[in-house]
Amino acid sequence: MSSPDDFIPFNRPSLLGDELGHMRDAVERGWISGDGHYTKECHKRLAVMLACEKVLLTTSCTDSLEMAAMLCDVGPGDEVIIPDFTFVSTANAFASRGATPVFVDVREDTLNLDERLLSAAISPRTKAIVPVHYAGVACEMDEIGRVAREAGVRVVEDAAQSLGATYRGRPLGAIGDLGAFSFHETKNLHCGEGGALAVNDPTLAPRAEVLWQKGTNRNRFLRGEVDKYTWCDFGSSFLPSDLLAAFLLAQLEHVERVTAARRRLFDRYMAAFESLEHDGRVRRPQIPAELADAHNGHIFFLLCADGDERDRLISHLRGLGIHAVFHYQPLHRSEMGARYAKPGTSCPVSVRVSDQLVRLPIYHGLRDDEQDRVIDAVLGFHRTA
Repeated sequence: MSSPDDFIPFNRPSLLGDELGHMRDAVERGWISGDGHYTKECHKRLAVMLACEKVLLTTSCTDSLEMAAMLCDVGPGDEVIIPDFTFVSTANAFASRGATPVFVDVREDTLNLDERLLSAAISPRTKAIVPVHYAGVACEMDEIGRVAREAGVRVVEDAAQSLGATYRGRPLGAIGDLGAFSFHETKNLHCGEGGALAVNDPTLAPRAEVLWQKGTNRNRFLRGEVDKYTWCDFGSSFLPSDLLAAFLLAQLEHVERVTAARRRLFDRYMAAFESLEHDGRVRRPQIPAELADAHNGHIFFLLCADGDERDRLISHLRGLGIHAVFHYQPLHRSEMGARYAKPGTSCPVSVRVSDQLVRLPIYHGLRDDEQDRVIDAVLGFHRTA
């Protein structure tokens, strides 16, 4: 048995640069509520990284998706297409506005929304498609964009896991009309809890700013464009504290280093488990060749033979002081999903991978000797299974 000191967590947040110095500076500047100096610096840096019209920090990716739902004007009677294998916030943001989520199965290789099923899922009520770039690997955005344009619907990228990843040279989250990011502590870059909305359609930018400022035109007032600010739309307090923005800015300053480090860990896992896959014991992530250098190493997972073997592997690792976890449950089979799923909804890939998938520890700061322990533990399990 391992000692508590030897425990390898599934995720461990880390300091990358001058996070604490930036937070101290925010206090000394006398502005720690939202939209201060560090919020503006994050906006500028993210807009350059993503080459997009406007970026607004939020308190979470959930908030970003809720803003996106408001900007898409979804409501009762509308449908929004989402992958069945995703976090609940992807559905909640639109369902809470009265729209109906339409669950579509995912691809066998990337576990992303299967673009080949989109045309059949589109209806006259469809208002938006929400592709989720699972594990920081891009969805097939050209085909998703083509289907959306032909149907006249919005594309909202759920890029919660995707900062630093690209698709055909374009940053993920900056391809659709809107892109939602997460800076939760489990993400490559984080500020504890946080998010951002990339507004790629410039016609949506003015209203995005109003929704972000609690439904007021306060930003226009601050720019001197109006002499008072007032209530002019729906909205909420989506903007985070400048303390969080100060922490985040220090992380953003090291995005290339973090992405490279995680890609290296990802590649070590891939090499270590090649023989297991060759022997038919597991399946490793499958990344299309054209995206091999475009992902950000956010998640490393294995697909076991079935749910029983997956659960036994997680238990085996836990006994050795290693925290590994499963991931999403099929949304159409959830209690809420059952309210919305159309009769006959079938997502066999989503159902199967949710039983088989185990995520292994991967985070900036995971040492090689720690990763070797994880690798040895997984190989040992399969030698005795």
